Amino acid sequence: MKVKVLLFARYRELAGCPSVEVEVAQGATLARVWEEVKKSVPALRSAGRPLLACDRAYAAPERVIAGGEEIAVFPPVSGG
Repeated sequence: MKVKVLLFARYRELAGCPSVEVEVAQGATLARVWEEVKKSVPALRSAGRPLLACDRAYAAPERVIAGGEEIAVFPPVSGG
């Protein structure tokens, strides 16, 4: 299935676009989606572990998707 992944902050800048579409198997996890994004966007291959969101809520990498969800990735943040 094709999934659209929204990219934010540094990821968007590195990719040069606000989103990408990747192909994943039915029942894929968010971690698998992120791996496919990194494969399709060479500038993101060395990117670390992102914050993942599914349908506007943060989600664990193990979350299984069914298709049709809004998926977003954010670079890790730090602050004090």
